[in-house]
Amino acid sequence: MNSAPDSIRSRVLTALAKVTDPEIRKPITELDMVSGVTVSDEGLVTVGIRLTIAGCPAAARIESDVLAAAESEAGAGRASVEVAVMTREQRTALTEKLRGGQVERSVQFGPESLTRVYAITSGKGGVGKSTVTANLAVALAGEGLRVGIVDADVHGFSIPGLLGLVHDGLAVKPTQVGDMILPPIAHDVKVISIGMFIDDASAAVAWRGPMLHRTIKQFLTDVYFGDLDVLLLDLPPGTGDVAITVGQLLPHAEVIVVTTPQAAAADVAERSGIVARQTGQSVFGVIENMSAMVQADGSLLELFGSGGGAEVARRLSVGQTTAVPVLAQVPLSLLLRTGGDAGLPVVLGAPDDPAARAILALARSMKTRARGLAGLSLGLTPR
Repeated sequence: MNSAPDSIRSRVLTALAKVTDPEIRKPITELDMVSGVTVSDEGLVTVGIRLTIAGCPAAARIESDVLAAAESEAGAGRASVEVAVMTREQRTALTEKLRGGQVERSVQFGPESLTRVYAITSGKGGVGKSTVTANLAVALAGEGLRVGIVDADVHGFSIPGLLGLVHDGLAVKPTQVGDMILPPIAHDVKVISIGMFIDDASAAVAWRGPMLHRTIKQFLTDVYFGDLDVLLLDLPPGTGDVAITVGQLLPHAEVIVVTTPQAAAADVAERSGIVARQTGQSVFGVIENMSAMVQADGSLLELFGSGGGAEVARRLSVGQTTAVPVLAQVPLSLLLRTGGDAGLPVVLGAPDDPAARAILALARSMKTRARGLAGLSLGLTPR
């Protein structure tokens, strides 16, 4: 009996276990995407794969990776790939598996989750909150963390553009597998935004409270982020419906308040932290954006004044058991702005820029507290 085909088949299956779906980020063998591996007496290998949906945007990459894996064991030119699409029943089984066997959808990242959730907010618009969010997410991913962003600024969404997820004026659309939404990935960060569901680049989202609540809840239930270390929520400025919704759905989230050095900005920024605390959230810290610009001669230009971040932190420390720190002072930077316009965060495009260095340093400090069991109920009863 010739055992060579069985040996090759076993080695090919082992190689296929290293091929991951680029959207779900799990091995295709775990996702039941491999329908079969056959080996002829001559050692020719045929691998059958099942894509999650017809027109899967990752189809070409998956097929190429599968062929490379098979040829690594069978030899160059001695393998082929047959592509099919999952049935509705197979897709349903896949989504249930990804949800841990739960048929009923629930909000991800609840109090029992190990994911650190940060709601990034500001008292008013124009302080660079979304730019800070995008760059911080990419910096955290660069530290080896699994990171996701929910662009909760429904009326003023900008995260897709800041991360380069816009083509021909429209944001890249997520892939939908059954009733599960797979978020696009940019710079190793998973992203979801209402901008990804709009077909007209000039369209305005004119929604009131109930629609805003349903949208944020759907992002937290239907979007499959997988096992994240950190989730950042880019909230709209102010203290309106979305901030209250996030407080209700994620009461354990920690809040990062973004402000400018301008003293007048402290009054407004403080309010967003107060509302967060009223919903049960705690204020993790303050980021002062647009701080003093470093001139060519080394001098500092305080275009927006000074002291705003420290003042916000001082005010928000009242009523907390620990003082609220100023997490970072991000200097006013031309490269920070141009990187955002180009969809290339400054932490990648110009990591030596003073603004990039400030954000990268913050990411390094946050990395040490990415996950933990502190404060979680383990469901154990002492005996």
